[in-house]
Amino acid sequence: MSMTQVCQWCSWFKDSRISLHGEPRSGRPNTANNDWNTARVDELIKVDRREKLKEVSLKLDIPKMNVYETVHDKLGYRKISARWVPKMLSDEHKRQRVNISQILLLRYQQEGDKTVDVGPGGDHRVRNKLLEHRINGDENWLHLSTLETKRDSMTWKHPSSPVTKKFKVQQSATKVMATVFWDSRGMILLDILPKGESANADRRCETLDRLRHDVRCKRPGLLHCEVVLQHDNATPHTAKCTKERA
Repeated sequence: MSMTQVCQWCSWFKDSRISLHGEPRSGRPNTANNDWNTARVDELIKVDRREKLKEVSLKLDIPKMNVYETVHDKLGYRKISARWVPKMLSDEHKRQRVNISQILLLRYQQEGDKTVDVGPGGDHRVRNKLLEHRINGDENWLHLSTLETKRDSMTWKHPSSPVTKKFKVQQSATKVMATVFWDSRGMILLDILPKGESANADRRCETLDRLRHDVRCKRPGLLHCEVVLQHDNATPHTAKCTKERA
């Protein structure tokens, strides 16, 4: 008990107070944080793990601050987002990913010839030739509308509860094809396929011409090195004209 509270109790006893219990006070009694309301809040959350505090407050006629204290302090819930996964992987797919990751890590340790450069201001920067001489390319459909955001998928859970997973579902038909090229320093080229055109070998060659121009502008001197272009084995990427252009 603090010194202020001791002085306050001494003052009350001097005024002929003999009870050690709280006196009745005017106004509405604070019953929002009792066991009954705690059970009601817990029941609502178990029915709908995405329930918002504002909605719980309106349904139970409890102040939002009391709902927050009940959910976080008494019930121990934390609201987190579901972990996005591209698709359901089999055990064999997972083993393949582990093996490939180990191979790439070994190559990074063996071929990553690190050199130290001195910047204009005298700063030392560590660069890795293995990563700097590699350009990655990939294509993906960009949907103009999404079914559900990551925040919408957040659910209440206890710290010991398992993390929920959310698998990707079919998006809307309105979409565009985007081709992206990047390296260890960031994005180099973003190319959008015009409406009505096909992503064939000729179109791929045009994209590589634009990539060469952007590399010359954004990464001066890189074309004089042995650049490695990494992309998947789609038909337009493995065509004869594409290999000659790359």
